[in-house]
Amino acid sequence: MKKQNKTNAARLLDKAKVAYDLVPYEVDENNLAADHVAASLGEDINCVFKTLVLKGDRTGHFVCVVPGNTEVDLKKAAKVSGNKKADLIAMKELLPTTGYIRGGCSPIGMKKPFPTFFHETCTAFPFIYVSAGQRGLQLKIAPQDLVNFVGATVADIVVE
Repeated sequence: MKKQNKTNAARLLDKAKVAYDLVPYEVDENNLAADHVAASLGEDINCVFKTLVLKGDRTGHFVCVVPGNTEVDLKKAAKVSGNKKADLIAMKELLPTTGYIRGGCSPIGMKKPFPTFFHETCTAFPFIYVSAGQRGLQLKIAPQDLVNFVGATVADIVVE
């Protein structure tokens, strides 16, 4: 097995001495959905989280990390982030805003730190998966370690 190159997210975790595993998976350029990632990993979709970047009308950009089979509730996300309303940013804004591409957006190591909100179910698992910052590579990490590392808030932010 070839050695995985460390991503910026992995290097930041190393520096902070936060335990994690890098888990590669087969990328399908036509299917970047979290359910494909979960299937590739052989994991429950509920513990494979996707990182979404939103923009609020008051606070600007913020990040929501939600289970792969859910949708972020824009009203709930706006409320917890101190906004009246919020929307997902346009795909073309993702790279310039975060430094990451679609399907490889990690909650760790964006160009600048944004307020981050994890869906409350993350703490129900001994570990969760989030993107390591590139397509084809996931971080397997204890949710509380990740929440603490990025200074996130845990809240109910998905469509019921």
